[in-house]
Amino acid sequence: MPKYYKQRLYRTAEAAVLLGVHKDTLRRWEREGKIKAVWLGRERRFPEEEIRRLLGEANPDVVVLYARVSGHARRADLQRQVEVLKEAYGPRFSGVVVLTDVGSGLSTDRRGLRKAMQMARERKIRAIAVTYPDRLTRFGFEYLEEYFSSFGVEVLVLNREEDRSPQQELVGDLLTIVTSFAGKLYGHRSHKVKKLKNEVKEALSRLDTDDRPETPWRAGRALEEPHCPGTQSPGAGAEDVLVA
Repeated sequence: MPKYYKQRLYRTAEAAVLLGVHKDTLRRWEREGKIKAVWLGRERRFPEEEIRRLLGEANPDVVVLYARVSGHARRADLQRQVEVLKEAYGPRFSGVVVLTDVGSGLSTDRRGLRKAMQMARERKIRAIAVTYPDRLTRFGFEYLEEYFSSFGVEVLVLNREEDRSPQQELVGDLLTIVTSFAGKLYGHRSHKVKKLKNEVKEALSRLDTDDRPETPWRAGRALEEPHCPGTQSPGAGAEDVLVA
């Protein structure tokens, strides 16, 4: 992934105004290697990070290691996430801040995540790292990624593939969505909300049962085997057998 991926890129005139210099001066600095530029076709663009570096506003070399689990019963996994992130990203930065949350990936009231967002706004960090995208948020990951990027903070994801989260966590997230929408329709204290939640739980339970592999045998049926015409079928006259 390019270093300046998703960073804001300024035209020469825009960058010159921000730096308080003439456009020709900025072009000369680029030729002399004092500032880095990227080329889009035949036009150069100046990354926000480079402009902030010259202005003395570069983000410190600190990474937030963010971990999340859905409930207190999974605290062991919370520590595992932290250790994995420390091993992967700790050596790449001069400073490490560990922030954790216990709660749904749909919750907007997560103290650890809010703290990370605040540190990004105050330009106290250079990156935030997670093991999977859904540790940061269950939905809308790209929005949060864009948010952090707007403050020069890179979002580092150790595994971009889908996290095979335990079914209980996924069910909990789905029930959160159902409760939210049902509450707006019927009112949060309505008996209809409770009834709908119970129906969703039962439906999910049935789906889980249906998804299990079928038993590889059937009772009360004879095993059908090919036989030649004019000969007695191996199963003829025999009792029904249990085929395992």
